[in-house]
Formats: sequence, structure tokens, C-alpha cells
Amino acid sequence: MLQKITVAAAALATPAVAQVQTAPSPKPKLIVAISVDQFSADLFAEYRQHFTGGMKRLANGAVFPAGYQSHAATETCPGHSTILTGSRPSRSGIIANNWFDLSLPRADKKVYCSEDPSVPGSDSEKYTVSPQYLKVPTLGDRMKTTDPATRVVAVAGKDRAAIMMGGHTTDQIWFWGGKSYVSLVDRTGPAPATVASINARVAALVAKPSKAELPAICRSRSVAVPLGQGKQVGVLADRKAEDFKGFRAAGDFDTATTDLAIGLLDELKLGRGAGTDVLTIGLSATDYVGHTFGTEGAEMCAQMVTLDNNVGRILAALDATKLPYVVVLTADHGGHDLTERARQRGFPRAERVDPKLSASVYAAELSKEFGVKTKDDLIHSDGPFGDWYLSREVPAELRARMITALKAKLLAHPQVEEVFTAEDLRRLPSPQPPVEEWSLVERFRAAFDPERSGDIIIALKPQVMPIADPIKGSVATHGSPWQNDRRVPILFYRPGTVGFEQPLSVETVDILPTLGALVGLDIPTEEIDGRCLDLDAGSGSTCP
Repeated sequence: MLQKITVAAAALATPAVAQVQTAPSPKPKLIVAISVDQFSADLFAEYRQHFTGGMKRLANGAVFPAGYQSHAATETCPGHSTILTGSRPSRSGIIANNWFDLSLPRADKKVYCSEDPSVPGSDSEKYTVSPQYLKVPTLGDRMKTTDPATRVVAVAGKDRAAIMMGGHTTDQIWFWGGKSYVSLVDRTGPAPATVASINARVAALVAKPSKAELPAICRSRSVAVPLGQGKQVGVLADRKAEDFKGFRAAGDFDTATTDLAIGLLDELKLGRGAGTDVLTIGLSATDYVGHTFGTEGAEMCAQMVTLDNNVGRILAALDATKLPYVVVLTADHGGHDLTERARQRGFPRAERVDPKLSASVYAAELSKEFGVKTKDDLIHSDGPFGDWYLSREVPAELRARMITALKAKLLAHPQVEEVFTAEDLRRLPSPQPPVEEWSLVERFRAAFDPERSGDIIIALKPQVMPIADPIKGSVATHGSPWQNDRRVPILFYRPGTVGFEQPLSVETVDILPTLGALVGLDIPTEEIDGRCLDLDAGSGSTCP
């Protein structure tokens, strides 16, 4: 009896070892990839406790809260290009939203990441959308090569989101064209009925004024931040009739994109064909809200509530198909709040960029110092940071000296953290994980393409907002090599599987091989930068 009691007591004192039972999941018939533009890991953490719909459901799947857009060029086009290619910008060639190609015969040497510059009359502002600048295949491209029965449908609020996630061989591709959803100009055949229906609905919605409705959880965040000249942010405002710009910077925009995606899912019967289909969805409103109002006001709070609802509607539509599916949600980049609110909250280092930190100012200094005059701009740039290009008219014997002088001048500016030359980056190997330990130069190396990157690449100091004046346009932006712009959540969800959370760092380039493994896609490791993430919570593995 004493022995039995002792054994029983020992059993009670010993913690139970949980055995996670994971039955093999069926091969997905549908892969859905959602990118929430400017959805930083900080935003996910801030609102995770408030999510009650689709985002809450995803947050109970396979959660990687420390995901990274590991490169320094944390802009929309580079970020979207990593998600379904497994390739960093150094491999994909998508180094920025815009860069300069000084060999172009047109006067405008700036190119847009999703344009076809060969179209007569095209420039970086009025362009024909094309995937030609993307050097690598997407998941959909690879799957269609292996199985022609695969269909790829891309829907987004931005053309670059649809292009970079959908790839080169999309069966249907629709993106916002300014006042309606449009497709590539080379697409023939009738559009799905869903497109006309959604466009008509949007036109009717924007034609009327919209009354702001503040969700209850957002009341504490409704605090005005004055910016001068009567402009303020932080308080949800009504939208005037025919305000398409205001429509983009509100949850209604994502709702329309979600409606379009759900409509195409049903009309095209995605996942119900012979192969596994791919649906990519780019939800862009969070980015427009962040640029227009910042990330910490009532506007962003209302957007997070709407995002939660829209993701829930997508999941409900997928459930209704009764098909095995997998969803991944991530972001193209993060972001940080506007300078004025940051300073109000006790961050004195937060400041706006010096207007004199511009290519034209430094070009004038170099021209005077070296006695060089050019027909075009001596220095080409798209802003006070990132890639700067020295004119091809600079004599070869002066080129290296001028680049060295420019680097020294830039480093002397108190808002500049570091400056790298193309030669600095060209001789470095591609960096390897863990990405949170990368040095600054490694982050820039991951975004460096010797064919497209500038002669000089500039990093501003943390908390320096590269927008000098918040009155004229955007109040905040992203694009830095710092954690607030690099860190994004990566969430996988498959119905019926056991969820878990992995706090160690992963990259968005890991998404392609992870999804590829679920459908048995053979992807040579030397062709990508990512690795497969195991989505099995137990001792099994979803990776080969």
C-alpha cells in the first residue's frame, strides 16, 4: 500500500508532458498570400489584444512575430518582391520603388519598379504596368511551370503589389488604377463580372460623402496633433464626395479590394480545378493611412479594426469552399509614426530631414569644386536617402575622386548615419541569418544590385523622417534600415492544424520555400535566399 501511494504521489508531482498530435494535413488546393502594406511588427503587437475577427484567428496559427524584411530598402516594391520569390532585392533586382537607369534614351532617367520603359511616351509617372523588371520567378510562376493546371490570380490596391506577388504569368491580375480596378494593357478577353460589379460599387460609394465612425477601442487614440497652417492629424475625419485620395487612406479601400478578391475566388472557382491555385491579395490602405496620418492616431486604429474584419471575411469565404487551403499574411515593410507626435511623447531625437540634404545642393558643391558641368543632373536621386547616381558625363579620371568627395561631404551632415559606395557593397558576400544581428552594411548589401544600385547609398540616422515638410503631402514614411521599418509579422494558417508561436527571427524570403514544400514544389536552394519554415507544431515536419 505504501508503495502504491508513493508511486501515485510521484505521478502527481511530475508535470505532464503534452504530446502534440498532428495529423497529416491534406495538400492545399488553394494558397492565399495576403500582404498588408506597412503592417509593422509593432502594429501587430499593439493591436493583437484587440483583434476579434480574422486577425485573431491567424494569430492562433503558426505565428512568427519576429519576421524581417531583412534588406535596407524597406519600400513597397522591394518588400512585395521578397514575399513569394524567396529572393532579397540583391537577387530579384527590385532595389527600390524607383531607381535611375542613365542608359535610357528618354529624358526621364528615373524608372518605376513595375513599368515597361520601352513603351513610347512612357515615364516614371505615366507608365505602362509590367513585371519585366522582376528578375526572378514567383511561387505562381514556379507552380505553373511544374503544373500548367495551376491558376494564379493577383488582386491589390497597388500595381506593384499585384505584380511583385503575382509574377510574370498571372491568369488574372487586377489593381487600383486611380478610380477603378484595372488590369495589364496586354490582357485580352472579357473581364470577370466581379470586376465591373466592384468598380460600380466603389464609384457609388466615393460619389457620396462619408461620415467618420470611430470604433470604441479607438477613442483613447483620438488626440489631435497640429502640424501648422491649420493641418492636423490624429482625429478621424469625414470624407468629402468624390475624394478618391481620401478613399485610399481609409478602410473602405481595403474592403473593396477584399470584395474583389472574394468575388474572383467564387466566380473563377479557385481551388476547384485540377491543380493547386494561388491567390495573392495586396491590402494597401494601412500604408496610405500611415503616410497620411501616421501610425499612432485614431485613423490607424480604425484601419486596424477594418483590417481585422476584412481578413475575417477572406477566411470565411475560404471556409465556404470546403477545400483544403493555406493562408500566409505578412507585410512589405514596417513604418514609424510622424515626427510631431513622437516628440510630443518624449522622443527629442525625432526630427525631420534638413531640406539642404538634397542632391541638387551637393551637386552644386561638386560642380564648383571639380569644375564639372553636365547637360543632365550631376547627381540623380529620388530623395535625401537611398541611392544617388553620378552623371555618366563625369570624366572617368574624376569619377572615383568625386564619389569619395561626395561620401565625405554626406558623412559630415549630422543627420547622416552612414554612406556606402557601390564598390563598398560589391565586394561583400551575401549576408546570412540571423538577420537581427546584421550590421548596417550587411542590410544594404542585401538590397544591392550592381546593375541598378546607385554610386552612393545613404542611411539617415534613426528617427530622422526623410520628409522635410508635413504640410505639402505625406506626414510620415518608411524606407530606412532600422528595426521599425524592417520588422513585420509572418502568420501562417491552415484549418485544423495546431498553432504555435516561434519568437526567433525569420525572413519574408522564407515564405516561398515554406509554401512550396506544402505542395511538393522542388525549388533549388541555390536559386533563392530563403529557407523552409516547419509549420508542424509537433515532432513532424512540413519541410523536406
